[in-house]
Amino acid sequence: MTLHDLRQSIQGRVLLPGDSEFEQAARPWNLAIDQRVGAVVEAAGVDDVAAVLAQARAAGTPVVTQPTGHGATGDIDGAILVRTHRFDRLEIDAEARVARVGSGVSWGRIQKAAAAHGLTGLAGSNPAVGVTGYTLGGGAGWFTRKFGWASDAVRAFEIVAADGRPARVTAANDPELFWALRGGGGDFGIVTGLEFDLFPLPSVYGGRVMFPGERVAEVWETFQRLTADAPVELSVWFQRFQFPGAPEMAAIDIAYLGDVEAGRAAVAALDDLGGALSDNRGALTPAEIGAITAEPTDPSPSLSRGELLTDLGDEVTKVLVRDAVAPLLNIQVRGLGGGFATARPEGGARGPVTEPYMLYLLGPGLPEVREAVADRQRAVVAALGEHISTRKPYTFLSPGESAAAAFDEATLARLRELKRNRDQHNTIRANFPVLG
Repeated sequence: MTLHDLRQSIQGRVLLPGDSEFEQAARPWNLAIDQRVGAVVEAAGVDDVAAVLAQARAAGTPVVTQPTGHGATGDIDGAILVRTHRFDRLEIDAEARVARVGSGVSWGRIQKAAAAHGLTGLAGSNPAVGVTGYTLGGGAGWFTRKFGWASDAVRAFEIVAADGRPARVTAANDPELFWALRGGGGDFGIVTGLEFDLFPLPSVYGGRVMFPGERVAEVWETFQRLTADAPVELSVWFQRFQFPGAPEMAAIDIAYLGDVEAGRAAVAALDDLGGALSDNRGALTPAEIGAITAEPTDPSPSLSRGELLTDLGDEVTKVLVRDAVAPLLNIQVRGLGGGFATARPEGGARGPVTEPYMLYLLGPGLPEVREAVADRQRAVVAALGEHISTRKPYTFLSPGESAAAAFDEATLARLRELKRNRDQHNTIRANFPVLG
C-alpha cells in the first residue's frame, strides 16, 4: 500500500503532502507543534475509519486521530491523521438526562444544547475543545469538584477497533476496554461517538475579578482562604498575567454551580479586597462557562506545562507569587479537591487526584522566545522541588512527556497489557501512547 491508495477506498477526503489544502488540514490547534504526518483523512463514516485501519495495519503505518487538533505532540511523523469532525451527531435526551454525540462535536455545541433543558455536561473551560480527547483523558474543569470527571459520566463509547470492527463498548459488554477508555487515553480504538450523563444545573454564578499586579500577594492570600474550605459547588482559580507591553495583573476566577445569591456569599472574601480593575461576575448558563477565562478558541502557538501541587506553603508562595512571571504569559493555580479526589469502584483508568492544587504555566510558542519560555517553566518546577507531585492528569501532559507520568505502575501495566492484546500491531497511536 502507498498513501495514494487511500483515495481508492475512502468516501471522505484524503489529503497528501503537496495538495493545496494539506498543510492546513494537518495543522494542530497549537501552532508551535510541528506535525509532519504522511496523510490526512477526513473520514465520512465508520467504513472510512475501518478502511484506514486495514490499510495502515497492512503497511505498518500508525494512525492518529485528532478531531479538533488539541493535545497534539508532534511525535507522529509519517502517520495517517484521521479527522473525525464529520461525526457531528448531537442528541439530547432531556428526560433521561443523556447526551449522544459524535466524536467530532465540540463542548461548546453540547453545552448550548444541554443548557436549553437546564442541564450540563462535564465540560472544560474552553468551548472549542472537542468532547473525545478530553473525555478519553479523564476530562476536568469547572464541574469536576461537584459532579466528578467527564470520563465517569460516560455510559458507552462507539469505536472502531484496531482490527477494523465497529463496536459499542459498555461496562456490561466489554468491562476491560470500557475501563481503559475512561481516562486511559486514545490508544485502544478510534472513537466515533459517546453517550454520557448530563446533570441538572439551571444556573452558574461565575466570572473574573482582576487586580493590579502590585496586589498579587493579597490576591494569593484570598485565593488560599477561598480554597481552604470551599463547598464542592465552588471552583476557584488564581491567575498571574504578564502580557507583552502591559503591566502585570492578578486575578481570581470563580465558578459557583448554583444561583447568584449563594455564589456571591461563597466568595464574599473577594468583595473585601476592593479596588478591582474589573469584575464581571454574574449569572451564567452552563453554555456560557467559557466566558469566565475567555481562553483562545482559534489556533495559536504556545508552550504549556501542568503539574500537581502538594501544598501552597511559603516556598511555593515565593516561586509563584514573588518571582517574576516573564517570559511566561500566565501562572495559574487551580483549587482541586471534591470530585477530583473521588475514587469510584466502577471508575476507569484515570484514578483519583488527591493533590489539592494544580499548576499551569503558559508562555508564547513563537520561535524567538520558545527556548526562554521552556527554560523558565523548567526553572519554576525545579524551584518548587518536593512540592511538585510525581504524577499529573493525562490531559495536562505536554509534548516530550510520557503517559507513564499520568498513571500509577499497576494502572500503566494493565493499560499496556490491554493495548498489546487489542492492537497487536500498535496501529492506533494516542497523542501520549501507553507503550511510548
